[in-house]
Amino acid sequence: MGLTRQVPHPCNLTKLYSVPVPAPEEGRILPMSKDSPASPPPAATPLTRAVLEIDTYAAGLGWDQPARLFALVDTGRLRAEEPELAQRLGLDTDAAAGTLTPVEQEEVPADVPLDEFLATIGWPDAVAGCALTIERLMLPSSAEAGVPDGLDEAGLAAWVAKHPERQEVRMTVAVLRDGTRESALRLREKDSELDVLTGADLVPGLAEALTATFAA
Repeated sequence: MGLTRQVPHPCNLTKLYSVPVPAPEEGRILPMSKDSPASPPPAATPLTRAVLEIDTYAAGLGWDQPARLFALVDTGRLRAEEPELAQRLGLDTDAAAGTLTPVEQEEVPADVPLDEFLATIGWPDAVAGCALTIERLMLPSSAEAGVPDGLDEAGLAAWVAKHPERQEVRMTVAVLRDGTRESALRLREKDSELDVLTGADLVPGLAEALTATFAA
């Protein structure tokens, strides 16, 4: 997915920090305690853990949800610069170095193509990375041979939506400024944390689009 940089739309994290933290049902992610039964299993890297936290958060909201964009902030920096907010969020003072806190941003517009929207994003220096969770329909590779010729994007989407082998999937993709990436896939028919698939290159196009939001 290629992106062309347009006029940046800065995500003012400092301003976002200063507002009261809404209740969970209002859509802001609250970092989970390491002792919470809803917490994802221990992950190998801070980025993988952040992806799994976002996946678990999105799963708690149910399916048929809009796309959600998150800033990933270094937890230590957040505690140092915004101690009151960190305390309200219940951030662990003993968290390992490099731990990332996901902070949900404003709603992703539904009437703008995702690649066009991402091409307008710019991040302040306080943001270490970003993540996006989005639902899509997926077909097995064996179905590719049956795609009718001459379909435009809308026609292809309609064809996929009616295909008997279609599967609904929630994709959560995160990247850091240095290009490090991670992703998680959750199928609606296997809606369990035990069946979440993780890997760096599961959704390469979306990962590249998110990485481009940090381009100078």
